[in-house]
Amino acid sequence: MRNLDPLFTPRAVAILGASNDETKYGNWISVQALRMSRPVYLVNRRGEPVLGRPTYRAMADIQQPVDCVVITVPANGFEAAVDDALAAGATAIVGITSGFAELGEEGRATQIAVADKIRAAGAVLLGPNCLGVLDTTSDLFLVSNPLPSGPVGLVSQSGNMALELSKFLADRGLGFSRFASLGNQADLCAADLIRAYAHHPGTEVIAAYCEDFQDGRAFIAAAAEAVSAGKPVVLLTIGTSTASNRAARSHTGALTSDSAVIDAACRAAGVDRVRSPREMADLVAALHRHGSKPARRVAVIADGGGHASTASDIADANGLMVEEFRPSLVAALKADLPPSAGVANPVDLAGAGEQDIASFARTIDRVLSDPDIDSVLVTGYFGGYGDYGPELAAREIATAAVMAGHVHRHGKPLALHTMCSDSAAADELRRNGIGVFRVVDDAARTLGMLADHADRHPATRPLPHPAEPVTDSGYWEARELLKAGGLAFPDARLTTDVVAAAEGIGYPVVLKAMGLLHKSDAGGVAIGLSTPHELTAAHKDMVARLGVTEYCVEAMADTGGGVELIVGVRRDPRFGPVLMVGLGGVFTEILKDVTFALAPVTPAEAETMLRALKAAPLLHGARGRKPVDLAATARAVAAIAEVAAAHPEIAELEVNPLLATPGGCLGLDARIVLAQR
Repeated sequence: MRNLDPLFTPRAVAILGASNDETKYGNWISVQALRMSRPVYLVNRRGEPVLGRPTYRAMADIQQPVDCVVITVPANGFEAAVDDALAAGATAIVGITSGFAELGEEGRATQIAVADKIRAAGAVLLGPNCLGVLDTTSDLFLVSNPLPSGPVGLVSQSGNMALELSKFLADRGLGFSRFASLGNQADLCAADLIRAYAHHPGTEVIAAYCEDFQDGRAFIAAAAEAVSAGKPVVLLTIGTSTASNRAARSHTGALTSDSAVIDAACRAAGVDRVRSPREMADLVAALHRHGSKPARRVAVIADGGGHASTASDIADANGLMVEEFRPSLVAALKADLPPSAGVANPVDLAGAGEQDIASFARTIDRVLSDPDIDSVLVTGYFGGYGDYGPELAAREIATAAVMAGHVHRHGKPLALHTMCSDSAAADELRRNGIGVFRVVDDAARTLGMLADHADRHPATRPLPHPAEPVTDSGYWEARELLKAGGLAFPDARLTTDVVAAAEGIGYPVVLKAMGLLHKSDAGGVAIGLSTPHELTAAHKDMVARLGVTEYCVEAMADTGGGVELIVGVRRDPRFGPVLMVGLGGVFTEILKDVTFALAPVTPAEAETMLRALKAAPLLHGARGRKPVDLAATARAVAAIAEVAAAHPEIAELEVNPLLATPGGCLGLDARIVLAQR
């Protein structure tokens, strides 16, 4: 781990490019920096006072040591400013200046050269093209805007996204322990900062907005380290476009989207992925309140039938389980609530709120006491009863405090949706650490994300050492490579004399033309050839149509009772080899029943992927079929992933179909696509 102390806890700071111009970063950051208790030196080449403070014309004029230098000068003066900062002994540089890699290759070349110079000096660079850095635990404010303090460590590649998240967090009573704006990541990247946050005592939850992960494997390793240290990592990113897959040459490439790769990386690292800054704030706040607590089995409590039913449907759509209560809990609720109340789950208080506002607290206490309940979703009008009069308002506020006490005592998550979220009772709940939501969808989604979080466990494996490179991408070479890796194939011969090969194998056989990437699509595969006559006819037809001279003659596998799968690995430029498992054969691209993981995987992880398929019942023996040998199939999947992971020169490796049967598992076809040099 790189030493980031000079960045987050510097003894002294200089702002190079300090300015009185209120439209410039040199002014905005100077204003924030002067709030700090540590020495701050303002550097302005004209030497004029800035913000009423004396300035220095150059770094060399400062006679005191400076650890961290913030550079806000224009791009044409950035490299010289870096030289001045390094000459003055700075070991951390924050590059606010823009105009580098984001503008093209010339800017990228300058950026690389400057970053290399900084690393060679033993210093670190944040940015360039960034918003700055903040550490509220060390009184460091080197950002353009004031930001709230709190327990959240933020890494963001977008300044505006950070500012928006700060407002959402402030609304939830939270703020930042640390914030680092990634900018162009010329030196420090997201992985470096997440690893530093994982070891930072003041950070409890880590939030990250990333557009470019650079070394994706380093990112997931750092994130997994943070999660294992008890610090959840919540990620907001882009990556739903399929544009990167338009040139894919295999089914695997065509079916693997950027978003699927990121999801696989998140699962491997135990990272929670969200879709918006508001969703990120909701989950970060919930994780801060509840940590990694089960939330899947939810009790829904409402003060109206419409809210009860609607919330139950929304909870179900977010992966929560609204299961019927046990008889003892039903009896206890029935004894306390009006006869018209619904008590089986969801609970409809049916007017109990107006008659006895404390019934909310008693009901919450009872359902939280039940071992079958993980969490509670309250929805409806609570918070609005105080509008009926001061006495009821006082009782409602007191009930809110009691409700919060029950939640903390039981240690189970509760999310409360109210149409009166700006009421005094709602404020009382917030003051006591309860999540209050204006929209029931947000409340249910947050509990669903908590449930998913509790089910996640980091499971990352290092890449194997590279094996001897593959230089030929033909079917026979792919077949032999996978056989050496532990995958079984039917008996076969590579030959020009197809009849002699078939006699050595035994009929029926499959004839495959060599040298074609998509043999089946080109008519280069003939199956079920039972006699020399059938084989000879198929061979003559392929020679005439395809002009191919070399063929593979392969024993015909018995596919009866088997399930055809597709197993492929595509090498992602950021995250490396990504494994795909799905229903194969002719249904692959029609049904798109696939799941993904970072390769390599263990057989146990491969089995989890197989069980996650919608077609999994076929593997287990649906409709009177015998179940396939799932353990053998999982071992085959893991073997394919291991081979691909050990060959960085392979862009795509695919076995389609992989035949899973009650007696074992066979590869029936294989394909290699080598990376373009």
